[in-house]
Amino acid sequence: MGRVALREGRGTVAIVGAAESDRVGKLPDKSALMLHAEGARNALDDAGLSVKDVDAVLATGRRAANEVPEYLGIRPRYIDNTSMGGCSFIAHLQHAMAVINAGIAEVVLITHGESGRSRVGMDPYVPARQSPMGQFEMPFGVGGPATRYTFAATRHMHEYGTTKDQMAEVAVATRKWASLNPRAAQRDAITIEDVKASRLIAWPFNLLDCCLVTDGGGGLVVTSSERARDLKRKPVYVLGTGEATHHNLISQMPRFHVWDAAVQAGKSAWEMSGASHTDIDLAMFYDAFTIVPILALEALGFCGPGEGGAFVEGQRTAPGGDFPMNTNGGGLSYTHSGMYGMFMLVEAVKQLRGECGERQVTGAATAICHGTGGMLSASATAILSTER
Repeated sequence: MGRVALREGRGTVAIVGAAESDRVGKLPDKSALMLHAEGARNALDDAGLSVKDVDAVLATGRRAANEVPEYLGIRPRYIDNTSMGGCSFIAHLQHAMAVINAGIAEVVLITHGESGRSRVGMDPYVPARQSPMGQFEMPFGVGGPATRYTFAATRHMHEYGTTKDQMAEVAVATRKWASLNPRAAQRDAITIEDVKASRLIAWPFNLLDCCLVTDGGGGLVVTSSERARDLKRKPVYVLGTGEATHHNLISQMPRFHVWDAAVQAGKSAWEMSGASHTDIDLAMFYDAFTIVPILALEALGFCGPGEGGAFVEGQRTAPGGDFPMNTNGGGLSYTHSGMYGMFMLVEAVKQLRGECGERQVTGAATAICHGTGGMLSASATAILSTER
């Protein structure tokens, strides 16, 4: 798709349904596939549509592309299970835009379901010894996500002087948002000292620098802007999208202190949307670890390289701050099933529709959602608004 055509995607599709599974958290009674189904049902109900209206299914969560449509009784004209990690659902917005504008589908259902904590209906995640990860990282002590994200955190600290206190600001601010969300797993107040005093996981990350491990699911319904006008919910238009990947193994990340894939994905989204940073009322940034939103702020141009730590100081992103971020409580305090991007999008849609009660951002009209896939490997960005 050329650059001119890319810009023409602005506002051509809208999210008309957004919902999560009935519950999130620890759900040993629900399989990953059931969580997909709950998210789909609730999103379709939200849109005032049914499975009979759906002609494309985009389902991620380590499921086969044809498994979710079979379970839901849908015979789609288009299926997609692009799996690039936690930002897959943001990337799916771009894919939905493409298939709708190409005339391949009119109503696109995006679903997520993951039993990240209880592991019901989930395949085991053990890299094969013959895989690149098994050969070139695991033997050297680079194990789970915490050890891999430390590469970016420690290099950022070395290059720019970013501190543990600054990273802890992210956890504290996010917990304040979670305290306003009755569905959040962790709602008790914490301080910067609490974060630093929590159990060490992999330096520089303490326990409260790390995301939760939960079960949950969700769904989005996307259609053309024209069709959206006839449905019951206030449309949330997709103004701009972008996706990119620059590596797979964390050891192959081009620059640990600069999230290059995020820079590329963000550039595409900004260009398509025509929006500016001052237009953004709400930010939903992936927070698998406290360093990630700091990297996102820099990659997306909200501040300069190395300025992300200072940007979040003084609880700037907390309720009452001038940069509302991760208003549902984020992956750090709300929920994190392993692939978190769906929950960011649902929260952004609800905020833009004014449905978030005590945590509602006053006058929110435009939001940016940005996520990571894998170990800062892939990235996807979406700019959403109630105005075309």
